[in-house]
Amino acid sequence: MPYLDKTLQKRLKAKLEPIIKARPLSRAIVAKLQEQFALEMTYNSNAIEGNRLSLKETFLVINQGITIKGKSLKDHLEAKDHHEALNYLYELVEYGKKHTFSTVLIRSLQQLVVRETDPKMAGSYRSGNVRITGSNHKPPEAHEVPSLMSGLVSWVSVHEKKLHSVELAALAHHKIVHIHPFDDGNGRTARLLMNLILMRAGYPLAIILKHDRKKYYDTLERADKGDYIPFVRFVAQAVERSLSLYLRAIVPGRAIGKTYQALSIISPQTPYSEKYLNLLSRAGKIDAHKEGRIWVTTLEAVKNYRASRLRKRA
Repeated sequence: MPYLDKTLQKRLKAKLEPIIKARPLSRAIVAKLQEQFALEMTYNSNAIEGNRLSLKETFLVINQGITIKGKSLKDHLEAKDHHEALNYLYELVEYGKKHTFSTVLIRSLQQLVVRETDPKMAGSYRSGNVRITGSNHKPPEAHEVPSLMSGLVSWVSVHEKKLHSVELAALAHHKIVHIHPFDDGNGRTARLLMNLILMRAGYPLAIILKHDRKKYYDTLERADKGDYIPFVRFVAQAVERSLSLYLRAIVPGRAIGKTYQALSIISPQTPYSEKYLNLLSRAGKIDAHKEGRIWVTTLEAVKNYRASRLRKRA
């Protein structure tokens, strides 16, 4: 069963193709983009789990080794650990053929994520049963974890050529948090694993934003009940945001109508209200993504949506 809407799938393809064609990119551009995305990923992924460092503070901790007054040692160590895990992720992608997808690889990612904050648990499956705060999902018994993780690896191997890469990445992410194999670092490890699958398929890092934390957990909870489409769409929108940012960096200049602007600016130029455009954005019906807390889209995207609606009515 397809989990990814065809319209969204076509948009992802249309944005990925020019990036692939532009490769190899200059080292300077690649380094700048990787640095930008690594910082955003580290900040947002940790913030989702309760880390209190701001984006700027995360940059200072990672790049300048500065200690931020009023923030815990754990916050600092989490930023450094996650950044190291991302460096390892980039290495895995660059030398991907030498690293098979395995439980060892997944445990290595978790080990890096909690290396300094929880060294005794780093790289080891949990030995006890757990409850997830704020969730109705009850993870499986601890003794089931090793076989379930082996099953996850087998599942990825069987489905990697059957599913769209975004579907595979999203479902693998859900399976990890559903199993909840570690005492700590499950979410961060799942997001890294998701990105490993995406990046091996040619996509840039997809970042789950801190501002989308509620929607992230809501769609994961729906996936727990067997409704996977909302979570796959949620991940696909994160992928599309990253593709848009990459295109903006590597394609000089943009045609009129293709500039991303706030919905409040786009709305008066269309027959649609800002509220309706917001609904279309959240549903993935138009090319849109978040910049901070604000949804942005293009006039061309709204015109394309309207044209498709008119064609269907004809």
